[in-house]
Amino acid sequence: MQLIDGKAVAAAVLAECKEEIHALRQQGIQPGLAVVLVGEDPASQVYVGSKVKTCAELGMHSKKIVLPAATTQEELLAVVQELNQDPTIHGILVQSPPPAHIHEEEIIRAIDPRKDVDGFHPENVAKLVLEDPSGFVPCTPSGSMRLLAAAGIDTQGAKVVVLGRSMIVGKPMALLLMAKNANATVTVAHSRSRDLPALCRDADILIAAVGRPEMVKADWVKDGAVVIDVGINRVPDASKKSGFRLTGDVAFDEVAPKCQAITPVPGGVGPMTIAMLMKNTLQAARQQNGIT
Repeated sequence: MQLIDGKAVAAAVLAECKEEIHALRQQGIQPGLAVVLVGEDPASQVYVGSKVKTCAELGMHSKKIVLPAATTQEELLAVVQELNQDPTIHGILVQSPPPAHIHEEEIIRAIDPRKDVDGFHPENVAKLVLEDPSGFVPCTPSGSMRLLAAAGIDTQGAKVVVLGRSMIVGKPMALLLMAKNANATVTVAHSRSRDLPALCRDADILIAAVGRPEMVKADWVKDGAVVIDVGINRVPDASKKSGFRLTGDVAFDEVAPKCQAITPVPGGVGPMTIAMLMKNTLQAARQQNGIT
């Protein structure tokens, strides 16, 4: 069984980014990322902090904007429009999920698609469908593809089951796997699918992205399958100082012995998400400066 080390692959991606940032700075271009956080969600604060820290380590300009939970839709839209006009900012990310009163889809649509480094704007979704490389691909699915490549997993003609159909992971993941360079045969399964265990058992490659702790059991996975566990769930655990432990959507201890390769949680897909965000921001800086 091969344990796919997301930390090592992410470190390689970040090393590539650092070189490219240096090259862009030599040309007078300082790539810039703005991260907007509304409210005080503890998990979101951690994610935003790590994004800003990574920017600093790479030598990338970053702008962190923290708004109170009571911020109105109009106030948040005004912040986004200001960042759209800011020439020092090439990528804009509004941390998800925002407070319940914020209409997230309107915020996503307000971001200049050339700065939408999350890849959620309809224009970038369309480019993903059309396999247009000028678009931005959502970071978690593109990171998962990079992990498959780094582990030497051949997707050509493989039966892949994507468990989950969100716009953040499931749908873009399926599109990437169906693209001409991956050529996988893809089934998208979800909570309303009939006999989920049987569907998953048919997969050569199983992508678990449902957000349910340890939902995928050993009898859901065939011998020799590759499992990419996208889930990051906080499960109460009194033995931990934090009061919780992180677990994926896959029951790792029972599933891993059956696998050809598997990602752990933590240390699998998680580190890739920030690494690919940095890569997208560099792509945005290049494109906005006419560099191919």
